[in-house]
Amino acid sequence: MTEAILLVGGKGTRLRPLTVNTPKPMVPAAGVPFLTHQLVRARAAGVDHIVLATSYLAEVFEPYFGDGSDLGLHLEYVTEEEPLGTGGAIRNVADRLSSGPGDPVLIFNGDILTGLDIEALVTTHETSGADVSLHLTRVDDPRAFGLVPTDASGRVTAFLEKPQTPEEIVTDQINAGAYVFTRSVIDTIPAGRPVSVERETFPGLLGSGAHLQGMVDSTYWLDLGTPQAFVRGSADLVLGHAPSPAVPGRCGDRLILDSADVAPDAKVTGGTVIGAGAVVGEGARIDGSTVLDNAVVEAGAVITDSLIGAGARIGARSVLTGAVIGDGARVGADNELRAGIRIWCGAVLPDGSVRFSSDQ
Repeated sequence: MTEAILLVGGKGTRLRPLTVNTPKPMVPAAGVPFLTHQLVRARAAGVDHIVLATSYLAEVFEPYFGDGSDLGLHLEYVTEEEPLGTGGAIRNVADRLSSGPGDPVLIFNGDILTGLDIEALVTTHETSGADVSLHLTRVDDPRAFGLVPTDASGRVTAFLEKPQTPEEIVTDQINAGAYVFTRSVIDTIPAGRPVSVERETFPGLLGSGAHLQGMVDSTYWLDLGTPQAFVRGSADLVLGHAPSPAVPGRCGDRLILDSADVAPDAKVTGGTVIGAGAVVGEGARIDGSTVLDNAVVEAGAVITDSLIGAGARIGARSVLTGAVIGDGARVGADNELRAGIRIWCGAVLPDGSVRFSSDQ
């Protein structure tokens, strides 16, 4: 297994304001761009050539990762002129692959944090003789996902849209966002137009009699599509709940990057990350949160399950729970922000102006 496609073109709308200035895969998780964790895990599984299918803020990726040699990879970048969807993006980069028609090609979505056994998925694909193999995971409540039932041998029997009633929940298996395609199958995806691999490609292949194989792997899995999930994923990487060799330091209760300045009596816990150049004042308490580079948390502030954008400032004694503060925003002293509130990049809240608010 030597080649992969990484789908990193989405706008990350649900993650705003985190993605106003930064594409979703480049938002830092556990001290490095989230994409780094995916690249390093793919390399550890034997992948050496990865094509990144980019679109939104495409110019950010290559200056950071270059040709991939620092990670032991050969990286290439293909930018869509117009968004093509997941299937269209796969087809759009096909000419950069060197695999033969019968070779396996690994495909990742750029917003999934997982402990998937990549090599096992490839082995399942090869031993089953499948045209496409899908990583499936089990969830307690599958109503927000498309269901993927399989037969006793693991062969996919259907793709079912999000169930609306208990009777429609015929399985707890969902599409987990990692696939192995036989190279020739990629060429059957229509070129030059938007295609959804989930809604068009997979059901179409199944309807034509193709062999789609499911592999259930119930190790760590998290869709990082919302700010709350992204903060949780970053904390889980720091705590060691989600495996990644790219975490810059030992796993533990916190990760404080070089050049950060944390007051001796500040309490930083729960997998919190304090970014480079950030400042945490006396008596501040930060739990399960991410404070990005050059942000400032003033004395006595209490921050829980929140993300503080690069260069933002949180005033003294302010309390934040489940909040997202955009890059460069200013939250004055003695504010109380809870329940998913989002403060846009560069916004300014005066001292004591907000006691409680929620994201509608």
